Amino acid sequence: MRRVLTSRWLLAGVSLAAGAGLGIGFGSHRHQDAPRFPVIPIPSVRADAIGNGSLVPIRPAQLPLGTTNEIMKFGFPSRSHIKTRESYVLAYDPRTRNALWVLERLDQARLSQSCSDRSRSEFREDESVHEYHRAQNGDYKGSAFDRGHLAAAANHKHSQKCMDDTFFLSNIVPQNPDLNKNAWNSLERYCRSLTKYNKNVKELDGKMYVKYQVIGKNNVAVPTHIFKVVILEKHSGEIELRSYVMPNLPVLENIPLERFLVPIESIERASGLLFVSNILKRTNNLKAINASSK
Repeated sequence: MRRVLTSRWLLAGVSLAAGAGLGIGFGSHRHQDAPRFPVIPIPSVRADAIGNGSLVPIRPAQLPLGTTNEIMKFGFPSRSHIKTRESYVLAYDPRTRNALWVLERLDQARLSQSCSDRSRSEFREDESVHEYHRAQNGDYKGSAFDRGHLAAAANHKHSQKCMDDTFFLSNIVPQNPDLNKNAWNSLERYCRSLTKYNKNVKELDGKMYVKYQVIGKNNVAVPTHIFKVVILEKHSGEIELRSYVMPNLPVLENIPLERFLVPIESIERASGLLFVSNILKRTNNLKAINASSK
């Protein structure tokens, strides 16, 4: 059985991620009966040594009241180019033409509603981004990559507007079609299922890369890896943390999701984002689950 780590310290191990601009070379690591994916070793660090990352104050003049405030209760992993929608928040990277991270809040009540029609939603440019720095649909044409959602459309069926908002290209990354349809889709479904047993589920999606392909006339970056950090608010008041990284490669759906669990600090160190320090401002009752837990 997997052992849950209970304390302010999170164990580090081997990550499937590579950080932006770090120039880290790839090694290899093999799981039994699993395909080989590039990984990088991350040395063990203490959670409180990652950084002090303070919360950005949320003021009514900046963010809409209601769900957005609840989404950001654990703070901003980074502070620049913040954009808010009715049901998710993102940080946009104008250099790569896609999001650094997207944060959304899932609850069973909303997921049980179906007040939208996906066929009515269309991928479209985010006109709040300067035309020099935004992706266009034409960038994906002939690229062999799917337009992969970060905030998943299926998470926002409770409102046509909220579903439509997930189709802004600022919420999209070039994603390997097999990954999009199989393992990543399984992870999204799994996160939705967690709402049956938890008060709230927050998903934080993003991308990490060292050397990456670009597509289209706007040079939209293709991430080599995509991560999801799941923050589970238990009815008991505990906060449980699960962090996954998947390579942007064909990954079979039948590979257990546990194979992609990584220590949260490996994502923090590689991506330049901070999660743990913000969460610890709200609670000392934090549990982290990773693949080495027994």
